[in-house]
Amino acid sequence: MKSQISISWVLVLLIILFSHSLSSTTAQEVEDESEFDYTRGSEKGPHRWGELKKEWEACKNGGTQSPIDLANQRVKIVPRLDKLTRSCIPSNATIKNRGHDISVQWDIGKAGSIKINGTEYFLHQAHWHSPSEHTVNGRRYDMELHLVHESKDENGNINNVAVVGVLYKLGRPDNFLSKLMKEITAMSDKKEQKHMGVIDPSEIKLGGKMYYRYMGSLTVPPCTEGVVWIISKKIRTVSRQQVTLLREAVHDYAEENARPVQPINRRNIHLIDGQIQE
Repeated sequence: MKSQISISWVLVLLIILFSHSLSSTTAQEVEDESEFDYTRGSEKGPHRWGELKKEWEACKNGGTQSPIDLANQRVKIVPRLDKLTRSCIPSNATIKNRGHDISVQWDIGKAGSIKINGTEYFLHQAHWHSPSEHTVNGRRYDMELHLVHESKDENGNINNVAVVGVLYKLGRPDNFLSKLMKEITAMSDKKEQKHMGVIDPSEIKLGGKMYYRYMGSLTVPPCTEGVVWIISKKIRTVSRQQVTLLREAVHDYAEENARPVQPINRRNIHLIDGQIQE
């Protein structure tokens, strides 16, 4: 009898550990870019992501997927819904060519955070999409930056994700990207990484007094839902040379690494009048 009880407890513990592990991994973007691509009509393209793996089913069946079109007729203006604060800490960072994008990654918890509704989300990485993934009234911009933040539970597993998005049109060069041009050029079309020393995330400028907010998902597999999206209304500028560099650096299938817009499905989209406090 005692042995049966012991075995039962072992099984319960294994199930708990497995569920924590599963929630931690499925909340993260896929790093192995060979598992999917952005090519239209491809067997691994965006319209097939949800069929490639069981744990990617949300890409096909999810009801709150990202990106979306931020259409004026669907947006509700909210004056100061709540306070959104951003803190930045200069910290050691690594620049990576992940094949499907270029990213800058910090040790989570060491580069700052944003606080939403009392929950603190720690900055983990920044990466770029070209053209933009989100559209505004049907217009797709030339580039979009995602600042990915993660909160963790008491066991250290990723609990929730919040992404700050910035849209760019062609114009003056982006100062933050300008400082990375040499390294991005050196790893063009090579899946590799380079330690950069200290990078201050506050050099990524958001600007503007208004931002969109809605509930969505990761825009790459596994397309995990429950992601808080914060998108600055201010459109910043990037040079044509910088956009071209980002496109040429990644693998050929990802030169245009934007997922198609997804159905809104009656979601609330708020346009909040209240500058992000830094």
